[in-house]
Amino acid sequence: MEAPSSKKLCCTVCVHTVKSIPVIFILCILAWSYYAYVYHLCLSRVTSVELSVPYLLVYHIILVLFLWSYFKTIFTEPSGAPPNCLFILLQFRLPEEVFEEFNRNPIDLSRQSAILRDFAENLPIMTFTNTNEHFFSDIRFCDKCKIVKPDRSHHCSVCRKCVLKMDHHCPWVNNCVSYSNYKYFILFLAYGLLMCIFVAATTIEYVIKFWDITTDMRIQDGSYKIHIIFLFFIASMFSLSLFSLLAYHIYLVSKNRTTLESFRPPKFLEGSDKNGFNLGCCRNIREVFGKEVLLWPFPIDTRLGDGVIYPLASDLKSNDSVRQSSNKSRTPFTV
Repeated sequence: MEAPSSKKLCCTVCVHTVKSIPVIFILCILAWSYYAYVYHLCLSRVTSVELSVPYLLVYHIILVLFLWSYFKTIFTEPSGAPPNCLFILLQFRLPEEVFEEFNRNPIDLSRQSAILRDFAENLPIMTFTNTNEHFFSDIRFCDKCKIVKPDRSHHCSVCRKCVLKMDHHCPWVNNCVSYSNYKYFILFLAYGLLMCIFVAATTIEYVIKFWDITTDMRIQDGSYKIHIIFLFFIASMFSLSLFSLLAYHIYLVSKNRTTLESFRPPKFLEGSDKNGFNLGCCRNIREVFGKEVLLWPFPIDTRLGDGVIYPLASDLKSNDSVRQSSNKSRTPFTV
């Protein structure tokens, strides 16, 4: 295999650099805010040790949890096929001879649909494509990855792979938010919001004093006045955006939906159903955060399932945790 040309390598580096700009921007904002809060506020402005020590302690605890969640969201490989979950997903990949037969006549959609239905006959899939009304039960297939798509998976054009339970591709983490890192992403939003609220709440007193003309403020105070004022307004601005985003994703978790599924409900044999995976609020939360409540606040892997097979709402209604269908065998996880 030939080594990539210098031109191709240069283009790859440029693309990765451009993709990393939002992450670099957040880290730069975070570094400046650390300098402004720790040095200009806690060490320079707050003269009371009884206040500065708790401020620094709480701030650093939230900061560690935020960075931990953020980097876990960034560096957790988006679950796709292949190579992630290879032991499960290999069965979804079309063999070369089957793919060649499938791709022989792309115009013949009915023939392609028949090939996919034959191949997927024993696969644990319950959702189908909703782009072709003529073939109601067409199999969801990715011709780039050459796989039959597992339930709730989608192909990400940025990551260039099929991603299990894909929610969306987030430029602020330069990664897909999906089955593998959804918990980390929500914690990243939660701790980011908590940090912004804490910073805004502890700086507002000094911002008010800076604008109070009756307060005796010396000219040398202006060097850190700007830092603290900007810190307050930036924290307040980010609080609003993070709160709306976090509230939306908490709503999605409670309904067991992804962002993609909220815009386009999954289609089952019975038709499209936005609540097809909705097991109830408590079960939905455990599916993402796990059964151990004490571990929920920490960005460690506690999610349930394998990312391929999901219990259905209809399973609960029929008091049967395993959906039975002809020539299919599903083994959903327990929530």
